[in-house]
Amino acid sequence: QVQLVESGGGLVQAGGSLTLSCAASGDIFSFNAMGWFRQAPGKQRELVAAITSSGGTYLKDSVRGRFTISRDNAKNTVFLQMNRLERDDTAVYFCAAAESGRRWYGGADQYDYWGQGTQVTVSS
Repeated sequence: QVQLVESGGGLVQAGGSLTLSCAASGDIFSFNAMGWFRQAPGKQRELVAAITSSGGTYLKDSVRGRFTISRDNAKNTVFLQMNRLERDDTAVYFCAAAESGRRWYGGADQYDYWGQGTQVTVSS
């Protein structure tokens, strides 16, 4: 059973930065993709960023230019560097892994393993 553990969330002022980390108990290179989702109160969980096994990346339009997703295969860890944070970025952020054959761009139901989530709060 794969376990994903997020860390790095917290309270930050608008314009500030945070780096989220997701440590996996298994080999992340074996997954089709690793993704970062977020869910704000009353809203659906949305894909914010993803990185595929071949190294391709996806960023949601609203975070492109501010967020960066990367991974360290040797440490089985995926990172989400978040710069110029805005109040609308406030949410619980989840790390997730999609197994081979999954349509990682297709939404939360395409991901097989989830972390417990980490809160990111951006104050004005």
